[in-house]
Amino acid sequence: MTDMIPAWVNGTLTPVEKLEAHVKGLRHKAISVFLMRGDKVLLQRRALGKYHTPGLWANTCCTHPHWGEAAMDCATRRLDQELGLDGVTLTFRDTVEYRADVGSGLIEHEVVDIFVGDLPEGREARPNPDEVMDTIWQPLPEVMRAVVETPHVFTPWLQIYLRDHASVIFHDA
Repeated sequence: MTDMIPAWVNGTLTPVEKLEAHVKGLRHKAISVFLMRGDKVLLQRRALGKYHTPGLWANTCCTHPHWGEAAMDCATRRLDQELGLDGVTLTFRDTVEYRADVGSGLIEHEVVDIFVGDLPEGREARPNPDEVMDTIWQPLPEVMRAVVETPHVFTPWLQIYLRDHASVIFHDA
């Protein structure tokens, strides 16, 4: 079964195969989640088998909603699928748009609903190795500095979020 995601084609929101959206650089819907523990943010390192940006560090989780799937439902589903975390309360922060080359001729042109949640001490991620090769809790200021100093180890979207949208995403962190 192909993974149909919501994308704009000729100004109309239409179900499109995920890879097609990235090959053509179509504007499409996405979600991103940032889990916090105090001033620390949970980052994931993308599995080497991912079809773009393998091995790079990203925010806690991100994906595309299925056609007809609500953004919050998608965020909750994906936290469980990627990191084995269920029952996490998420708060919607904002919708942002970006366009980025993610390598191999693929373009992310995303309209992203961003969610933030708190993960208490004692709850730990159980990464799905098909999705995530590593996780780390890092103080937000250290992540922001590392993204500037070593951008090649971070996904383009994490760089954009921290450069252009940190005040909205982390306003109470």
